[in-house]
Amino acid sequence: MTDDVLATPRTGLRRPDPVRKNVILLAVCQALANSGSSLIVAVSALVGLWLAEDKSFATLPIAVQFAATMLSTLPASFLMRRIGRRAGFTVGQCFGLVGMAVCAYAIYRTSFSGFIAGCVLVGIHNAFWQYYRFAAADTASEAYRSRAISYVLAGGVIAAFVGPGLAVLSLDMFESVRYAGNYVAVMGLILAAITVLQFIDIPRDRSVVRRGDTRALLEIARQPAFVVAVMAAVIGYTVMTLVMTATPLAMKAHGHGFNETAFVIHWHLLGMFAPSFVTGHIIARLGSLRVIAAGVFLMIICIVINLAGVEAINFRVSLVLLGVGWNFMFVGGTNLLTNTYSVAERTKVQGVNDFMVFTFVAMGTFSSGFIQHVFGWSWVNLGVLPPLLLVLVGVAWLALWERRAR
Repeated sequence: MTDDVLATPRTGLRRPDPVRKNVILLAVCQALANSGSSLIVAVSALVGLWLAEDKSFATLPIAVQFAATMLSTLPASFLMRRIGRRAGFTVGQCFGLVGMAVCAYAIYRTSFSGFIAGCVLVGIHNAFWQYYRFAAADTASEAYRSRAISYVLAGGVIAAFVGPGLAVLSLDMFESVRYAGNYVAVMGLILAAITVLQFIDIPRDRSVVRRGDTRALLEIARQPAFVVAVMAAVIGYTVMTLVMTATPLAMKAHGHGFNETAFVIHWHLLGMFAPSFVTGHIIARLGSLRVIAAGVFLMIICIVINLAGVEAINFRVSLVLLGVGWNFMFVGGTNLLTNTYSVAERTKVQGVNDFMVFTFVAMGTFSSGFIQHVFGWSWVNLGVLPPLLLVLVGVAWLALWERRAR
């Protein structure tokens, strides 16, 4: 069996492998999800800044959103095991549809608490679509797995154009209520995703897990590869989100307009997702550890550029490097993680991985607004250097451990 074709048991005729179709459809859904997510990132902190009486709480709504994602990752994983990927992803999109409507209404009512409530539902929605990459990996062969993950994330390239552009176009959709139109626009993206999801073809996992089929989670977590994989994903995602969330606030504080902010986010998203067309091939050639290390170095260069100045060009270049660094760390970490568990163990391991990712992302997102407001842009950047260096130590440790094991 190859990744390109399958032989039918009765006729022996060869037909297209559904894995390829699934990857394409999941990439489209990823593009729609990231388009909405990038739009929300571009405006959420600004909405919080407008609605909150204490401006240090500007990023509280998006932090709550990530906290809701964190709390929903395990339930989402187990629900999809029970009802299947397609039904589970559709349920998640429905949460998003309601959440966007609540956010739009809260902005109309100028209700900070209502806006936070809407962000909770949006966070639950995000927990489901984060599994697109795992859905592609679960049905792919080992040789194709890193590319399947990478290709699905490559769907986010479309988001680099759609998200910020849609943010600008829908900003004043309702003249008397700025930003409400942004959330209504995302509702359209969600409806499109629900439609596309009905065509994916991922068989439900009907296997019965017996005692002894799976290892205890603590035993799985003791694997050096598991430790480094989770570390790369957690720290890479947290650093990226912390810096990205603070960027609109920093740009506003230094006199840059909303259109310039949207343009910076556009280039950041290109940096996040455009490398995905080749990241899987790079991992296949160089290995996950080298790709993760390269991602760390790119993020460190991003920090240096941010510390060097606050001109528009600084924000543009640094956010591109931040995006590419995230891509290398996240795809590399995800691929490394898939080598640490069996089929019977994947539900709980994938769920725990994303639970840990979004636990730290939620804390990082909230702290970004506080640090930016109280201490300033320089400290936002200086604060992320120690964890990045920790990932480099972890990569070196795992490489040494593997060398000794051989």
